[in-house]
Amino acid sequence: MRLSIESVLDYGFPLPADVLLQIEVAATPDQFLEAQSLVIESDHPIRAVAGEEGIGQRCWARGEGRLVARYTATVTIDRAVVRLDELPATPAARLPAATIPYLLPSRYCEADRFDHFVRRTFGGLSGGALAVALADWVRTNLEYAPAPLGGGALHTFAERRGVCRDYAHLLVALARAAGIPARCVSVYAPGVDPPDFHAVAEVWLDGAWHLLDATGMARADEMARVGVGRDATDIAFMTIFGAATLWEQRVAVRRLEQERPPRSGVDV
Repeated sequence: MRLSIESVLDYGFPLPADVLLQIEVAATPDQFLEAQSLVIESDHPIRAVAGEEGIGQRCWARGEGRLVARYTATVTIDRAVVRLDELPATPAARLPAATIPYLLPSRYCEADRFDHFVRRTFGGLSGGALAVALADWVRTNLEYAPAPLGGGALHTFAERRGVCRDYAHLLVALARAAGIPARCVSVYAPGVDPPDFHAVAEVWLDGAWHLLDATGMARADEMARVGVGRDATDIAFMTIFGAATLWEQRVAVRRLEQERPPRSGVDV
């Protein structure tokens, strides 16, 4: 799957503030960046830093008066569709060290508060079948609508509504409570309604990370991964260390023809 991506961020700043952007598609083995461009209108230097887990990158900028960031990319997604419900569970003692932090509670994914609910509701399931059942439960029991701000997965569980980050938080918290390492992922994907930066979950099953969208709007083989982390704190597209006013924010993701253009050079 080939995607065309465009995003525009236009913010005003009453006082100068540092801004951390995370809007560039990550170069990973399952997604190939054919072309990309990030243009930031600013009178100050821009500095790139690595993202969480070394996936993707963030960009430091300075908001003063106005900050405009324009990003475009063409990316080929080369990710097989996997039947998650057929993947086995991995015993906790055999999990790789890098996955352990994603078993623990975090600011917006209070996994320790869902132990009893997960055992009572999904006690007969394990592995991929359990992960799929958790995602189905979130999708079925939540209404896609803005909820009052100020909480994480527990807040969403009580409200029974939220937007993509809330769906991701709840699924991640439930998966961790079930003993499945899970992290939040920011992605671009076609078909997201309303079009915007999108947040999904990624679960560790059978020796690999697998994308899982509890909203049901995005398919794993059509998501362009941007960044990963414990929760929305780590994957925010924009973190402002100060105050700002939104003037314009636009995201557009389109499917392109399936044929992948040839790489430069000669295959040997």
